[in-house]
Amino acid sequence: MIPSFVNNLFELNDASFNEVALQEFQFQYSQNKVYRSFCDALGRDIEKTSSINSVPFLPISFFKTHQVVSSVFEPEQLFESSGTSQTIQSKHYVKSLSLYENAFTHGFLREYGRPEEFCFLGLLPSYLERSHSSLVYMVQKLMEQSGHEHNGFYLNNFQQLHEKLQLLEQQQQKTILIGVTFGLLDFAEQYQLPLKSTIIMETGGMKGRREEMTREQVHHQLKKSFSTRAIHSEYGMTELLSQAYSKEDGIFHCPPWMKVLVRDEDDPLRISTTGKGAINIIDLANVYSAGFIATDDVGEVFEDGSFRVLGRMDNSDIRGCSLLAL
Repeated sequence: MIPSFVNNLFELNDASFNEVALQEFQFQYSQNKVYRSFCDALGRDIEKTSSINSVPFLPISFFKTHQVVSSVFEPEQLFESSGTSQTIQSKHYVKSLSLYENAFTHGFLREYGRPEEFCFLGLLPSYLERSHSSLVYMVQKLMEQSGHEHNGFYLNNFQQLHEKLQLLEQQQQKTILIGVTFGLLDFAEQYQLPLKSTIIMETGGMKGRREEMTREQVHHQLKKSFSTRAIHSEYGMTELLSQAYSKEDGIFHCPPWMKVLVRDEDDPLRISTTGKGAINIIDLANVYSAGFIATDDVGEVFEDGSFRVLGRMDNSDIRGCSLLAL
């Protein structure tokens, strides 16, 4: 079953977002047993759900304990969270890899332009050391679209990465070095070089490898080591098929098919479009899983829809892609 709204998903604007979001809500309520049971347990009158603020948001922990799927299908791909040895991994059953590829390609195009213009270097040791990483899949596909001869992944071979960056800088080649936070910090401690043509993009994640730091501290250290004005960030997770990007100061911007809201930590059913609170995400690319997710992150949403992450909720698992509170 393919809902009609999928066809124009990546052509949405602000005016059509709410309408499509409500269509997706109705589809998932009817086709997702886990989500329907959750909504029914809240005692909501589904027929009277007329705004995105009144749509129930599924706690993200359900991806660890249930198979969260909308409709019956054989998944093309299973993505699993990085987690830690003490946590249960989230599982995202992806019906359509083309839907995921469209989401991250359109999102990248909006923020940075054509992948063909860039060389991609991935410093993602913890993700490369395991299978089923949605982040590695995304970066690999962007490399394929780029087609640059120097694209590549790096584990702990920092000297080779340093030499590659020097070469690309000499060629004035636009480059994106996307890395897990602890990997970028380890690299920055061993090698310092000014980067003029390279964007450093951190994906978060200490994973117990280093002392926890705030995003502000991380960015300060990286900017100092690489003599760059700003550090970029990617906000994504296993449970989402879309990403938000920050080009400066940790302020993230969503693509048109994704929206961040905040909920009251003491009253999770009280949802606002602006202000501080726990982060709720609408990701309309999650057609065949759950498009309305209550995360364990805490943040602030601004009038223009941009947001920043302030930390994690108390007693939530340490997520591989998150930094500690600012």
